[in-house]
Amino acid sequence: MISDTLTLSKLETPTERRLSPLELAELQGQARAKRTRVVVTGLGAITPLGLAPEEFWQNLLIGKSGLGPVTLFDATNYKTRIAAEVKGYDSTQYVDAKDARRMGRASLFALGAAKQAIRDAGFGDTLGENDRAGVLLGTALGGMPEAIVAHDFFLEKGPDRLSPFTPAIILPNMPAFYVATYYRARGYNSTVVTACAAGTHAVGAAAEVIRRGDADIMLAGGAEAIIAPMVFAGFGVMKAMSTRNDDPTHALRPFDKNRDGFVVGEGAAVLVLEKLEHALARGARIYAEVLGYASNSDAYHFAAPDPQAIGATKVMQDALQHAGVTPSQVDYINAHGTSTPLNDAGETLAVKNVFGERAYHIPISSTKSMVGHSMGSAGAFEALACVMTIRDQKIHPTVNYETPDPVCDLDYVPNVARAATVNVAISNSFGLGGQNACLVIAKYK
Repeated sequence: MISDTLTLSKLETPTERRLSPLELAELQGQARAKRTRVVVTGLGAITPLGLAPEEFWQNLLIGKSGLGPVTLFDATNYKTRIAAEVKGYDSTQYVDAKDARRMGRASLFALGAAKQAIRDAGFGDTLGENDRAGVLLGTALGGMPEAIVAHDFFLEKGPDRLSPFTPAIILPNMPAFYVATYYRARGYNSTVVTACAAGTHAVGAAAEVIRRGDADIMLAGGAEAIIAPMVFAGFGVMKAMSTRNDDPTHALRPFDKNRDGFVVGEGAAVLVLEKLEHALARGARIYAEVLGYASNSDAYHFAAPDPQAIGATKVMQDALQHAGVTPSQVDYINAHGTSTPLNDAGETLAVKNVFGERAYHIPISSTKSMVGHSMGSAGAFEALACVMTIRDQKIHPTVNYETPDPVCDLDYVPNVARAATVNVAISNSFGLGGQNACLVIAKYK
């Protein structure tokens, strides 16, 4: 990607000779060197593995599973009766109890994660009427579970008995609204709704908001609360979810030959992204740098990945190019890794397409193997895991990897965490609808 500072005439004037690949690469490198740098300065997380980033990360390292029987509704008659639920979350630590009753579960998760991130970044409890601070969150379904409950209530009681707060509970942009309102971020604000890729899209796009000069600070991540009957019914008839109901902690097994589908999760993760100069000026602690990001579409099928992995391959290549990173510099891949037969095989093929023989020497792990698939917040969980990987120089495992699959034959860091030198990590997300995203995160230098 060439900066706007390099004019078209500089590169494509008919009367001038065509630039050689080396010259073009040099110009692109100069353009990247002039780009605004974006760093991560704060972390927040409400997850099935813990109610704070450090707890989440330490449980990932020991290979702990956040899966168990569904308790949020009666799942007796469903094919899948297990989930990765957030347990023990007290929203009144972050929100007034009266306000909490008027919000959806996804919004409450987002508010908790955002406040943690803001505090962690050194801002206290608010950004203070800041016109240069924005919010960009991802979600897949927003308040759809609450919408179904409200619809049933409406059918039973009639139109005049519905709560006037129903729209504020069910709309997918409400988590971003509440985060901005509670913490006084009055700048750029938006919501990304790209299914399983939404969290990665949100973090990547938020970095680009800062790069183009529209904000100095962005609260970026994802929030989701979709452990609900309709979701389980829909994915159940698609046969997309694991049915290992008698052994929930071993149900998710990405890249294993005997994988049989994903398990639904929930929660929120928020990262504070800042313009480097802004972070340095206030003496902020810097966890990592967001080097690049890309997005594209398979344009193939609403659920099945492209069998040639064209979109997944291209999105990784584009993200690396945008970041100014070569495939040889990538030290770790946080996989989409859903534990579905087609997705894991397709992602493995895409990694081979991008990295060639080196694919066999790059450690890859799936965060979802322990926290389930939380759709819109999945990519945010995984971005946070990449940041922690770079901070601690440790890679969390892919748990329940027992039987190698000839189609999935890479290094998936099976079952045990690993110390490693990780300067550059990439995080993949491939959403329903063929919407792909890839994020490049690096050690800050």
